Amino acid sequence: MAKLLNQKYEPLLLSTTQLELRGIAEKGTPKLRRQAQTALNLTRKCKLVNAERKEGETNDDVVVRMAMQLKCAVATNDAVLRRRLRDISIPVIYLRQKSRLELEGSL
Repeated sequence: MAKLLNQKYEPLLLSTTQLELRGIAEKGTPKLRRQAQTALNLTRKCKLVNAERKEGETNDDVVVRMAMQLKCAVATNDAVLRRRLRDISIPVIYLRQKSRLELEGSL
């Protein structure tokens, strides 16, 4: 990822995202459980950032709000969230072709 960003970075994980992944890892379909567990394993190197969901907010709303507040890029493969972030000029890092990270937007 350092080559992709051309700068030092500190990966962050929102506490709300961690809770969402844990829930999927426990109660999702077998395929989703595996994917969520893989994501949780990858997040072990991330700094945990406490984020609270406000009333009526979705997990995506929290991600967008915190990205704007922290002025940082977001790593996600969720197409709807990627489009929403792109529309408000927040850079997005996503996995392409199962093995390559790509940056949409600029830092």
